[in-house]
Amino acid sequence: MKPVARSQLVPSQTVRIEEVRALIEKYRNAYYQQDQSLISDGEYDLLEQELKELEALEPLSAGDALTTKVGSGSGSVFDPVVHGQKMMSLDNVFDSQGFQAWAERVGAGPYLCEPKIDGLAVSLTYKEGVLIRAATRGDGEVGEDITQNAMTIQGVPHRLLGQNHPELVEVRGEVFFELEDFAKLNARIVSQGGKPFANPRNSASGSLRQKDPAVSATRPLKMLVHGFGVWSADVSSQSAVYEKLAHWGLPTTKRYRVLETPNLVLAYISELEAARPTIEHEIDGVVIKVDDLATQASLGSTSRAPRWAIAYKYPPEQVYTKLLDIKVSIGRTGRATPFAVLAPVVVAGSQVEFATLHNQEQVKSKGVLIGDTVVLRKAGDVIPEILGPVVSLRDGTECPFVMPSNCPECQARLEPASQGDIDLRCSNAKSCPAQLRERIAYIGSRAALDIEALGYVSASALTNPVEPAVAPILSEADLFSLTMEKLLPIRAKVIDADTGLARKDAEGHDKVVDYFRKKNGEPSEVAVKLLANLEAAKTKPLWRLLVSLSIRHVGPVAARALADNFGSFRAIFEASQEQLAEVDGVGPTLAESITGWYLEDWHRQILASWEDAGVQLSNPMHREQGVSKSDGLFAGLSIVVTGSMETMTREAIEALIIENGGKAASSVSKNTAFLVAGPGAGSKLNKAESLDVLVITEAQFLDKLPA
Repeated sequence: MKPVARSQLVPSQTVRIEEVRALIEKYRNAYYQQDQSLISDGEYDLLEQELKELEALEPLSAGDALTTKVGSGSGSVFDPVVHGQKMMSLDNVFDSQGFQAWAERVGAGPYLCEPKIDGLAVSLTYKEGVLIRAATRGDGEVGEDITQNAMTIQGVPHRLLGQNHPELVEVRGEVFFELEDFAKLNARIVSQGGKPFANPRNSASGSLRQKDPAVSATRPLKMLVHGFGVWSADVSSQSAVYEKLAHWGLPTTKRYRVLETPNLVLAYISELEAARPTIEHEIDGVVIKVDDLATQASLGSTSRAPRWAIAYKYPPEQVYTKLLDIKVSIGRTGRATPFAVLAPVVVAGSQVEFATLHNQEQVKSKGVLIGDTVVLRKAGDVIPEILGPVVSLRDGTECPFVMPSNCPECQARLEPASQGDIDLRCSNAKSCPAQLRERIAYIGSRAALDIEALGYVSASALTNPVEPAVAPILSEADLFSLTMEKLLPIRAKVIDADTGLARKDAEGHDKVVDYFRKKNGEPSEVAVKLLANLEAAKTKPLWRLLVSLSIRHVGPVAARALADNFGSFRAIFEASQEQLAEVDGVGPTLAESITGWYLEDWHRQILASWEDAGVQLSNPMHREQGVSKSDGLFAGLSIVVTGSMETMTREAIEALIIENGGKAASSVSKNTAFLVAGPGAGSKLNKAESLDVLVITEAQFLDKLPA
């Protein structure tokens, strides 16, 4: 089927793709840089799969998508290390059909199969047999130098066994805790009054990435080597590589098999899954590689993964727990979402107390009753999902959930936004505490104005304080007129971002904090930073300001298109629906949403108040009518930016393009003048090369600018 262009995507898809990209980036940064699993592996896999499916519908603008990238950028604790060859990730399959399709693409075996260890990817570099460097994967191109820490890992040789080693060898593997060692480590930490680790993978990663290698040395870390980067040894197969690695004294798994046919591989996958509970370390699947190295070379790689290898992922973990209650949260657009309150349970390495139920129809379709024992899995949503009830365990005390008819926070009527809409929404958009809190928190998010100090707790404190009686923010109109005098008196409940519920203190009371002042009455760091962040946000790009208004369906993609075409809020909101709908990526539904938003008096007051506070509501590079400069360096040129920039953000590069008269386009076409490509560039780069479009680096772009 021929993929459709982005302009043909329905608005919900254009919004969703930006949401998923933001989630994946958040989860990758937490996983690779902070050693935290914010979601389970199964849930993350489904998000990536959803993103791939969405990208298939917009082939010209998927190049900067995170599914083409590996890992995440290196942190700031250790020195950066450039890998001799890129440390790639693996593509995934989740069933036999997916594996068989891969096997047909790569051709006949033999295949080398091994457990997929749930650990931290590390490279070891040996020069003339001596370990000279160890590094984390990072973003695949650049990792972190953890040499001294890696030298403390049990079983990793500082000098290879034997003689006549290649001058330079770079091998890759996984660092992990064996489950027994992990349990002993946690027991020791608890006995010393500390907080136990949540799961072996993140604790192993955190243990290895300690500033002091002496700390790493106290942790029972292990490593298994499973591949190579730089390599000059005379071997012809992956299995021969393993034999060579073992001969040199490097730790390799004894569970790998070389199998001739796909059916034998599937049997091995089933066998290993059955043995999963007895394996000494955590695994989340099986890695299958073409054994012949010449065939590997001919198959090559994509931008993020080798074509000659695949990871067969096992299903996500499922557990039973008690459904204690079903409550309703209200989102920034008023949507009422039921969520399950669960007896706390550990699933996929993290403790779970809540699970999404999406809407009242899904509660019915799942057949769950309050009081049920339910099957829970962490897969597919930002918070876990209930699969259904264990009916055989019911004892007659269970009761059905009844969707409330009024908002739980402001008591306004819950009703569909339009005829046939399954979702119910709070009708009190202006002053519902929940909606206002969510909208203010969204303004601070990376998707909107990216205000570091305006997180969920700050938004809660500003919109619904315990003290003073009148909140300093009654609508978005008040945001940019905040002063220190308004911040210091605030005392507020700490609200959970997932549920909207107040968090409890040790005595079970709602937790109340002085968020913007210290105990001595002086302004807190958050207060000082918030005011500074808000001042800086006044000159954020126009598209970010438009996104921050929470106009339904208007996400970053549509906002960029509108900002580029009209150049100012005045021009956007004075345009007719027909004019708005003509903009690529907007269409009739979004156009109607924009004009409908502007009809509300209190919405227009937001714009007036922001303008009075000094917020820049037009692109400085546009004339009053929103027309780009016609005499700039890039006048009349369509330029695309993709990948990670080294000295500036992509948004800053795009602003320079517009300031110099060009158009910062979102997709590559035959009319593209040139592509500015950084590390991680994906399908946009491929598209440019296929169309013979000029590709330049960030440095080359900056060299073009006037001195």
